[in-house]
Amino acid sequence: MRSPQTVAHPWHGISPGDEAPEIVTAYIEIVPLDTVKYELDKKTGHLKIDRPQLYSSLCPALYGFIPRTFCGAGIAELAKRKAASVEKGDLDPLDICILAEATITRSDILLNARPIGGLRMVDKGEADDKIIAVMKGDPIFDAVHDLPHIPESLLDRLKHYFLTYKQMPGAGPRKVQIAEVYGVEAAHEVIRVSMDDYNRDYA
Repeated sequence: MRSPQTVAHPWHGISPGDEAPEIVTAYIEIVPLDTVKYELDKKTGHLKIDRPQLYSSLCPALYGFIPRTFCGAGIAELAKRKAASVEKGDLDPLDICILAEATITRSDILLNARPIGGLRMVDKGEADDKIIAVMKGDPIFDAVHDLPHIPESLLDRLKHYFLTYKQMPGAGPRKVQIAEVYGVEAAHEVIRVSMDDYNRDYA
């Protein structure tokens, strides 16, 4: 009898890519059509529903994380350069959103992406960087090599989403801030440091 095939854990069992940080593997949790927020269950490696999107806030890009990365002490130290209020990393894999011209309608997939920049976010004292990348080989976005090359309106849409998707009416002042918007070289640094954090805490 054939043995059941073992599927690699999306966080721990998949390489971030032989060419990381220039080209990375991304595991996709959410696509722009999703009306609920999916998130990896870190213990089992399966996607789970984190919460419904209670308000009209849909993710404007493919969203997931880079395998074998971790936002720990190193990521916190980077964030402290721009936000003294940072106490620690958010203890999750490094988030990534990927710009693509194609309509991709399902999550729980892997794709190759080329980072072009990022948002250095702070969420209740935790460093929570969002790498911005383009899908490798995309017919429209593959020509983009640094964050200033994307339309400002698209960057504004990404910033608005990440500043508001956790904000509930009547919840008081916003607890999420963007401490810095950075380009491709800083994105590479964030990815390298998150890989180091992973190797220190999990390898």
